[in-house]
Amino acid sequence: MSSVKVECVVKESCEVGEGPVWEESDQSLLFVDITKKKIHRWNSAANSIRSMDTGDMVGCVLPRRSGGYVAGVGRHFVAVDWLAQSVMSSLAEVDQDKPTNRFNDGKVDPVGRLFAGTMATETSPAVLEKNQGSLFSLTSDLKVVKHFDQVSISNGLDWSPDHTTFYYIDSLRFSVDAFHYDIHTGTISERRVVYKLQEDEGIPDGMSVDVKGNLWVACYNGGRVLNIDPNTGVRLSTVLLPVTKTTSCCFGGASYSDLYVTSASLGLTAAEKGQQPQAGCVFKVTGLGVNGFPPNSFAG
Repeated sequence: MSSVKVECVVKESCEVGEGPVWEESDQSLLFVDITKKKIHRWNSAANSIRSMDTGDMVGCVLPRRSGGYVAGVGRHFVAVDWLAQSVMSSLAEVDQDKPTNRFNDGKVDPVGRLFAGTMATETSPAVLEKNQGSLFSLTSDLKVVKHFDQVSISNGLDWSPDHTTFYYIDSLRFSVDAFHYDIHTGTISERRVVYKLQEDEGIPDGMSVDVKGNLWVACYNGGRVLNIDPNTGVRLSTVLLPVTKTTSCCFGGASYSDLYVTSASLGLTAAEKGQQPQAGCVFKVTGLGVNGFPPNSFAG
């Protein structure tokens, strides 16, 4: 890890930057600013950023096979027409009985199902009514499946390289959990803990899986990304960032060998912002010696 380099690449400061997704076609990084209700797309070649308003808090945005994107906005799965810069009609609504809930992190499985979870509205960062959220998936025929409830902050999720394990983070459990995954039916079962965070590591947030099957977990209030072997529960390494509120990560760049890390600035005092002027920016980590996978696209 001696050659690891951390570089601030997107200098636009987000309140709550989240959900990075690499788009290989034009070397761009897609991500959201949840509380500013924006989707951002940064072109790495031109070093330019394009943004659009979503009208409500946006927890995630993912590519869609039929074109454009699908996003979790408020309590709705929505289709996004990026070229027209508009959020189109709702594809589905969840948590109708909990109008103050909203979507948080989401990801598409290897066959094109979109998984995303909900949470209650925060009164301040990471402070909210617990156990109000659920984990949902949206199938290609736009059917919503509710997998389980009693979730506090639905967060990072990904699949093992052989697609038999689903990894999931409910942040306030302070653990990374694993489930048996049935790729044919999209069902999850047999929940178990693969890593319990130590007190100084922060709150587990977004995550990505590399080609070896190891996890990269961004730690909110921890200023770090943990590299974890889920088979042994051992922390293999730690990447430290110059900001405390690291929120999520994804692989991108050439051969998916770079790790892009989003961060937040919301909740920092003026003094803290002075100490970490890059809070809310996006970072690129190089020299890790591992590769990730291209993102999956929603099949609906």
